[in-house]
Amino acid sequence: MTDTVFELRRYSLKPGARETLIRVFDTYLVETQEAAGMSVVAQFRDPAAPDQFVWFRGFADQDARSRALPAFYGGPVWAEHGPAANETMLAWHDVLMLKPAAPGLGFDTSRLGRLPAGTVDRQDGRTHLVAIHHLAPTRSDTEAAEAANLVAQAVRAEGGEILASLISDHSRNGFARLPVREGECVAVTLVRPAVSQAIPALEGALREISVGGGRSPDIARLIPTARSLLR
Repeated sequence: MTDTVFELRRYSLKPGARETLIRVFDTYLVETQEAAGMSVVAQFRDPAAPDQFVWFRGFADQDARSRALPAFYGGPVWAEHGPAANETMLAWHDVLMLKPAAPGLGFDTSRLGRLPAGTVDRQDGRTHLVAIHHLAPTRSDTEAAEAANLVAQAVRAEGGEILASLISDHSRNGFARLPVREGECVAVTLVRPAVSQAIPALEGALREISVGGGRSPDIARLIPTARSLLR
């Protein structure tokens, strides 16, 4: 089944704690989350923010999300390894709940394979770009999808590959224990540059897009961890 609900999660960590979190996450918290009914799509380092950990996960739908999260966070794996993960964090509430901007624009991981647990992380994954364009909070899904399409056109014009084009999902948060950012309207695009030399031009094109929200887009270069499904 194709996922229709996604989370973009950005954690602020204690200084020097990111590698500890990645080690715990990639060793214990990947397959175990998926066994509870969710998809761990991608985990990233942000080279420009050494105390941040960025990741995406997906769910078949909102009902699946409301079942999977309590099953995992109330289960034995999180009870055993959650304290070590939490110990690395300063803040974990920067979470956007998202949905595909149009059918087929979510993550397609059907042909991807994950490297096995214990893989040495050489921190040499291919650079990705994530862009968050902020619309006025009152904008409709149709307007958000139009903004996402403008971003996609700019990316393709520079030869970038769009791995996902997502907009805010304003559904009720079915697991209040993990809050999400409410009252926001965003278009989130994950991009894989064709070559590293294309990154500055892609960043420039992404910054030039105005969607009327009064805020500059958030753009970051991200490097996948060894066990990220997207690499």
